[in-house]
Amino acid sequence: MPSAHPQNVSIFGLGYVGAVTAGCLAELGHHIIGADVQQAKVGAFKSGISPIIEPELESLLQAAKREGRLDATTDATAAVKASQVSIICVGTPSQAAGRLNLDFVRKVAAQLAAAIREKNLPHTILFRSTMLPGSTRVIVREFFADLIESGLLHVYYCPEFLREGTAVRDFRDPSLAAVGTHDGKAPATNEALDLLGQNAQILEWEGAELLKYSCNYFHALKVGFANEIGRMAKHLGVDGARVMDVVCHDERLNISRYYMRPGNPFGGSCLPKDVNALSGLARIEGVNLPLLDHVIASNQAHLDALLDQIAAKDVRRVGLLGLAFKADTDDMRGSAMVAIAETLLGRGYQLRIYDPSINLTRLIGANEAEIQRRMPHLAQLLCATAEEVVRESDVIIASQKCVELKSLSDVAVHGKHVIDVNGWPELKALPWSYEGICW
Repeated sequence: MPSAHPQNVSIFGLGYVGAVTAGCLAELGHHIIGADVQQAKVGAFKSGISPIIEPELESLLQAAKREGRLDATTDATAAVKASQVSIICVGTPSQAAGRLNLDFVRKVAAQLAAAIREKNLPHTILFRSTMLPGSTRVIVREFFADLIESGLLHVYYCPEFLREGTAVRDFRDPSLAAVGTHDGKAPATNEALDLLGQNAQILEWEGAELLKYSCNYFHALKVGFANEIGRMAKHLGVDGARVMDVVCHDERLNISRYYMRPGNPFGGSCLPKDVNALSGLARIEGVNLPLLDHVIASNQAHLDALLDQIAAKDVRRVGLLGLAFKADTDDMRGSAMVAIAETLLGRGYQLRIYDPSINLTRLIGANEAEIQRRMPHLAQLLCATAEEVVRESDVIIASQKCVELKSLSDVAVHGKHVIDVNGWPELKALPWSYEGICW
């Protein structure tokens, strides 16, 4: 559907992302001015010839050329002066040591800054090049600070999620759209949303930059995971493709948001045991599964990070709201909070614990045996109320929503710190100092 507000848009970098963005925006009725340092690429693009092989793209560029909505130049200043919005899509190649090379982005940023000052009219820049978190803010500070302060410029970071071979379709019907602003609030102008996503999620610059890497990291993990299961299955004479197909049938847990929330390290009686068991089998059978081998180490690193957060408060009285591995259960086998408690006690901290689901007289079997082995003096640490824990602690670790907040209003006072492990945002309403384990 054509845009209700067609704009003149300059696109810097006529590679994969730039060419697809150009063709799809032209289809929506916008006038496109492509900009690139390579004269041959500019000439071909100006004629409607796609620089890449991508289904439908060349027909979009040809249509834009016929309708007078496609131009291209090697002159950055001319491109800026002929547009209200500039989209930066230049490459960010890897250097030898793995770091990103932002030379192309910086060069374009310097050219745009000079052109906007010369133009002296309001302009909008959308960064679409993949850049590590913090890059946009550094580039803005170096090249655009005075232009933003004067009101001549708005800058947004808009990551792309285009798959080769389906890029045009992905642009038309994006699975995800995001716009990064300097403060994570809605854009001051509508250009970013009009061009790249009316239903976009709004984050701060760094969050939008990290989002791109998070998605690709997750995709890489999924491929690696499926391949590791496949290798193990092949070794055992099992159809790995069929196993993974059935895994994906569970859309309540396996393909869902459920486990995609940063917070508590995993625990319980199943996950640590089963991860260790499969990893052990792989080692015995000589099947190399590096991802699986490092899952427990990754979980331990997360627990260590929480311990570091506690230690950074430089106080010795710590309270735990929740001890079991999960709310509404008394199962403490493999509980991350038991590991936290055990470590803090070993380091000489004074500890108080509240968990309404734990009744020591009712613990049985392996659950009772583990707590007797790891925390034989638990009875002396348990408090009857959450208020008592908070009153007698300087740092409170909230791993479960196990108490009505109104009951803490008199004890959650200034000077106390709460670390939210599992996403309990209402804790911020109380006057203590609040922070999350990952936020």
